[in-house]
Amino acid sequence: MLAFQLRCCPYKPTIHYHYVAMIKNIRQALSDFNYIFREELKTIIRDKGVIIFFFLVPLGYPLLYTFIYTNEVVRDVPIAVVDDCRSAQSREYLRHLDASPDVKIISYCANMAEAKDLIKHRDAYGAVYIPRDFSLRLARGEQIYVSAFADMSGMLYYKSVLTANTNVSLAMNAQIKVKRGGGTTAQQDQVAEHPIKYEEVSLYNPQNGFATFLIPAVLILIIQQTLLLGVGMAAGTAREHNKFRNLVPITRHHRGLLRIVLSKGLAYFMVYIPLSVYILGVIPHLFHLNQIGNPWDIAFFTLPFLIASVFFSMTVSAFVRHREMCIMLIVFTSVPLLFISGLSWPGSAVPPAWKAISYIFPSTFGINGFVAINNMGAPLGDVQHDWYMLWVQAAIYFITTCTVYKASITRSRQRIIEAWSKLRNKRMSNCKLK
Repeated sequence: MLAFQLRCCPYKPTIHYHYVAMIKNIRQALSDFNYIFREELKTIIRDKGVIIFFFLVPLGYPLLYTFIYTNEVVRDVPIAVVDDCRSAQSREYLRHLDASPDVKIISYCANMAEAKDLIKHRDAYGAVYIPRDFSLRLARGEQIYVSAFADMSGMLYYKSVLTANTNVSLAMNAQIKVKRGGGTTAQQDQVAEHPIKYEEVSLYNPQNGFATFLIPAVLILIIQQTLLLGVGMAAGTAREHNKFRNLVPITRHHRGLLRIVLSKGLAYFMVYIPLSVYILGVIPHLFHLNQIGNPWDIAFFTLPFLIASVFFSMTVSAFVRHREMCIMLIVFTSVPLLFISGLSWPGSAVPPAWKAISYIFPSTFGINGFVAINNMGAPLGDVQHDWYMLWVQAAIYFITTCTVYKASITRSRQRIIEAWSKLRNKRMSNCKLK
């Protein structure tokens, strides 16, 4: 007789339990990431204040600023003249002055008091005074002074008045020099007029325009400032809608610091990709501003600038308690940031303390690098210092964002625990009374 013995062996699964748990955690993390990302996009779309700063301002402000400076230079600045000489030479000087593209004579005044009155009422932005002995001293071979006055409330008015008078005086000086020479040929007269002939070449700004000089910096600043305002307002809204005024709500999806920070940051980043293309690419093309840079270099340079600006905005937003607070904190900084960037005011003339402060903001490196690539045609390798610094800022502000969000989450949990403890103690005391 044959006997069979059945032995039961424990089942050993081929896939270990920790692998299953790891896959489950990854799926949960992706689900949470997707949920937070979608909720942040919904917050952006639903909040009217955020829509203004994320869409209306980036779409409208570049058009407004560029329309203002679309003429590039100031022409036909109205000026008043006082001609006490009333000679053929003084009238010739004034005819050449009026024929220049920079100024336009609107009034021949009897005295300087009348000219000052026109400037005071903003009817004129400059004045030219020709003294009584203008022709007499020229006939004697003596030097004579023509006084030019400009309204210094606008530097462009001063530039136009000064340029026009300088060009006219140089031309008349050359003519007077030739007449006094005498007995010379036409070629010798030409050499006598201009012993050293020069040609002015305005590099990277052929028309010497104000828009070509200023607008690229303003465009970069608009991206940073609207991000700061929009993210700050979204943070203020989140605190106002939260019972415990927390920045990050405590839900089953808001778990894990990295997934919260990265999902929120990705939402802002995705919104600003098309906006950056519009601001940095479409606007300069529409207004025929100088664009000689490689588009791919501009794109690769803009990438770290956007990342740094996003995380910088998220760091600042942690200190925003109310929706309106971000406006008071951020709006007034736009003009100082433009000055300390080293473009509208020479970087070598910026005090060291303010230069150190400027390194805090991504706009400083963003403005200098973008202008070099877009306006001067520099390759990415020539602006690698600004590019590397933007990546450093992106890394630093990512760490600071994680730090402030971690602190906010910790405080939120402490508040919830305290509130739950008070509620439990209250219920227990009520039960004892019963």
